Amino acid sequence: MSFSRDNSGLMVIIRVALSVPVDTLFDYQAEDASSHDIGRRVCVPFGKKKLTGIIMAIGKETQVPIEKLKSVYCIFREINSLPPALVDLFQFCSQYYHHPLGMVIMNSLPVLLRNNKPVKLKDSAQHPLLLTDSGKRIDITTIPARNRVARRLLTEFQNTTLLTAQQIKQISPRAINLLIEWKRLGWVVEKPTIETSSSKATHIPTLTADQAKAVTIVTAGLKRFNTWLLHGITGSGKTEIYLRLIESALSHGKQALVLIPEINLTPQLEAVFRARFHTASLINLHSGLNDTQRLTGWLQAQRGEAKIILGTRLAIFTPLSNLGLIIVDEEHDSSFKQQDGLRYSARDLAIFRAREINIPVVLGSATPSLESYFNAINGRYQYIHLTSRAIQNARLPSIQYIDTRIHKSQDGLSQPLLKALEKCLANKHQSLIFINRRGYAPVLLCKSCTWCALCQRCSTRLVVHLRDKKLCCHHCGHEENFPRACPQCGNQDIAPFGQGTQRVEETLRAHFPVARILRIDRDSTRRKNAWKEILHAIHTQQVDILIGTQLLAKGHDFPNLSLVGILNADTSLYSTDFRASERLFAQLMQVSGRAGRANVAGHVLIQTEFPDHPLYHALQQHDYETLAQTLLTERKIAGFPPYVHQALLRAEAHSIKIVLNFLKQAAHLAKPTQAIELYDPVPAQLLRLKGMERAYLLVQSTSRKQLQTFLAEWYMQINTLSTRKVRWVLDVDPIEF
Repeated sequence: MSFSRDNSGLMVIIRVALSVPVDTLFDYQAEDASSHDIGRRVCVPFGKKKLTGIIMAIGKETQVPIEKLKSVYCIFREINSLPPALVDLFQFCSQYYHHPLGMVIMNSLPVLLRNNKPVKLKDSAQHPLLLTDSGKRIDITTIPARNRVARRLLTEFQNTTLLTAQQIKQISPRAINLLIEWKRLGWVVEKPTIETSSSKATHIPTLTADQAKAVTIVTAGLKRFNTWLLHGITGSGKTEIYLRLIESALSHGKQALVLIPEINLTPQLEAVFRARFHTASLINLHSGLNDTQRLTGWLQAQRGEAKIILGTRLAIFTPLSNLGLIIVDEEHDSSFKQQDGLRYSARDLAIFRAREINIPVVLGSATPSLESYFNAINGRYQYIHLTSRAIQNARLPSIQYIDTRIHKSQDGLSQPLLKALEKCLANKHQSLIFINRRGYAPVLLCKSCTWCALCQRCSTRLVVHLRDKKLCCHHCGHEENFPRACPQCGNQDIAPFGQGTQRVEETLRAHFPVARILRIDRDSTRRKNAWKEILHAIHTQQVDILIGTQLLAKGHDFPNLSLVGILNADTSLYSTDFRASERLFAQLMQVSGRAGRANVAGHVLIQTEFPDHPLYHALQQHDYETLAQTLLTERKIAGFPPYVHQALLRAEAHSIKIVLNFLKQAAHLAKPTQAIELYDPVPAQLLRLKGMERAYLLVQSTSRKQLQTFLAEWYMQINTLSTRKVRWVLDVDPIEF
């Protein structure tokens, strides 16, 4: 059906993406819409609700009968529309991950842009403003004489160049509102206040031969797309290479996007960037910001005012008007993959985004993911290898194993490790004890009847948090009070079993009462600014022994750290997850690399029952390549990624029977070809999570294209099933099973 009106009362049809679990766009009529409104927010009626969506297309045709076609409430024009390149990224994301387009877009926007209210641009009053080139070309005679405020404002800009919020208010209180329209038209722009960390000139280190070669090669290709895998051993100076590449991008007037896996890496990296780039505006985008801070940074990036954008995975969806470089640091980290809702990989989307706008993307890691390494050795990615540490006297740490079959541990710590800690304290060097398990102990056990504390909502044990006198589930957050006696047999002899960070801390304080000990895990870093205070204490030598989880394993630079002790590493050696060995090696290599990064020699002690395991041998030799080749050979034989491409149909409900029945129906609908393997539904390894019972169905193919073709058709068929009691999602390129 098509219809139109003449110019006196033109009716325009807009197609809107809404955050609803339906993979379709919705048509509305709007009298004042134009092609400039594509990518803008719009408020529309949806059933009995008002929803905010994004305008995806504008035309004069619709399949909706005219009597059922509803009108929009309003189009929000106070900020610029989403750029076409970002809309293309959203559409690719929706198609590749098989997730409704409206939910992809709306969930990637700052919270304040998802509601039904216009954005109050408070930030416009915080920075001075100046005329753009188009603003300078405005002839004052084209402004009607009756609009005295606009004329006075333009005259002030022409005479003063920069105007502050206070000066603008003195012209007229209404002048601030006038600026919103002028900014939309591109007549004025903000000049952000430059944040400087120091007035002193920053020492710029001399590049090693490896670093210089890397910078030269990548810089030569800054104007075209390439995926560079920067594989550098820990301490090889990857950050300095990032700085040089960003400097080159800024010199060409471009923006740089730097993605990091963890929010805890931002304080140290931000300090390094601010120290080097005094005159470039830098913003952070991560979950630690409040809604206003996130929107402010998002808008500065969109308008091109922010030149360096440092963020976690969601920052990949930031609108950037002049993007020239993307860097993905610690590219192997699983945190780049979203594990609920839209299950996207920020690393993979970074590569797509860079290719679409023809710019380079740099993936950096000391232990690249096997997928990236496979692409590099097969020529799909450009490969750069840094083999030496950047600081002249710095050497890779020596790695030794403490055989716990011979050296029995006391409360998790063996005698050789305790002696090494004592020697380190005597030399006034810092030590790190790494155990990837927070809390006091992972199990509360009754020695009489073998009862142990279980979470009622998850298929897992409750963790003992002795200081809070609580039992906590680290999966769903459930907490309950510490029982005085066994609830099953009444025995009062119930005790914590195993070690967590809190128990290790207690043991170390007993052995070294004078030492300054600091525990770092998610429990100790919840308070705002806790990370900055912790890093300051470490760098100013206020800490002797650190106890940490994986929060400390990557990206941090502690110059005075000489000893790393690793506990409980064996738990991942014989996991059912085919990625467990890769992850364990990366984690141990990363945490080992915290030692010996400057002039202090590094030493790593790993407590294990299997000192002759091939993984530990490769770690001792700092030999990533040999282990990677071994793991790739195993995966090729077994038919695992990167030799195949996978997708999981995940489903959950209150009963496992309902879930498995749904997956069997979905499997019956599927029409696999010879290139597609469809496996039987199986319960998840962690069967119950947050009160829901889970199962999945695996699909895989040696052809990504054929897998996507199959998934697109299958996704539509699954949508025809009755899923009132079941929640399901397609997880493309899954990393957790």
